[in-house]
Amino acid sequence: MPPHPALSRKARGSELLTIHHSLLITHPSTFIYNIMVITMQTKDCKNNIVGLYFVLPALIGTFIFIIIPIFCSFALSFTDWDLLNEVKFVGLDNYRAVFSEPVFFQILLNTVVYAISVTVFAVIIPFLIASILNTKLRGAEWFKTIYFLPFITPAVVIAIVWAWIFDPNIGGVNMLFKTHLTWLFDTHLAMPVLIFVSIWKLIGYNTVLYLTGFASINSEIYEAAKIDGADLPKIFRYINLPLLKPTTCFVILVTLISSFQVFDLIYVMTSGGPNDSTNVIVYAIYKYAFEYFDIGKSCALAYILFGIIFVLALLQMKYSKKSD
Repeated sequence: MPPHPALSRKARGSELLTIHHSLLITHPSTFIYNIMVITMQTKDCKNNIVGLYFVLPALIGTFIFIIIPIFCSFALSFTDWDLLNEVKFVGLDNYRAVFSEPVFFQILLNTVVYAISVTVFAVIIPFLIASILNTKLRGAEWFKTIYFLPFITPAVVIAIVWAWIFDPNIGGVNMLFKTHLTWLFDTHLAMPVLIFVSIWKLIGYNTVLYLTGFASINSEIYEAAKIDGADLPKIFRYINLPLLKPTTCFVILVTLISSFQVFDLIYVMTSGGPNDSTNVIVYAIYKYAFEYFDIGKSCALAYILFGIIFVLALLQMKYSKKSD
């Protein structure tokens, strides 16, 4: 009498399992090859391969224009190269030279002041705006469009317009307030102007992020709070702030990273001046590479910036997990 089909399948399954187990012990490479062959024959894997073909151009571009330059720039940070002569290995001399320059600490301080100032105000103001727009205010959609327009406007265009507005001779700010301040040419006023323009540009994007966070909050929570007699300040403190904590952490991280990487506003509006009062790390990287033609020092400074951002991101993520 032939065995039941289910029993025969079970027996074949046990036999295959025994064979694969022995292959795993004696010939691990053959075992991996067999698993790959079995996996490639499944329908899901075929679909994954088709999907891989679609993303392959993006993967190739990422590998060529991002992954390879990352490793090449790291290698160049240990060399002396001016784009014309041959590459010369100098070890850690570029890093020592960067830290030994007095202007580096001024540039670092400028970057930290700029990044922290922009992050603080570009998180608080959008949160308040999103809280107001979330109350179903009349014309809220129109306000959302207006606030988001600065973010989608090219940064160079924004820098040119604001440089004209703060022009000491024909600028609208001096005409409006009847002053004669040299905004972008004053060592004490240039950085606050740049911080103001950056906050103005980021408000729309961060507001949209907070509105997305508000949309994820269940409306029943607000209804229950109102039934219990909670007013708007209590709803804001005990519902909005705790439930929007993940969104706030994300906004802080993204804003902080983008602020440390600022370049276009500095390049167009002040060129790092006056007297290096608005010079930041990314602009210094540009000057080392394309004005002084010191590629090694430029790459070293770039990886110093990477280390700073990496440490700050780790600290922020660790704090957010601990607070949860």
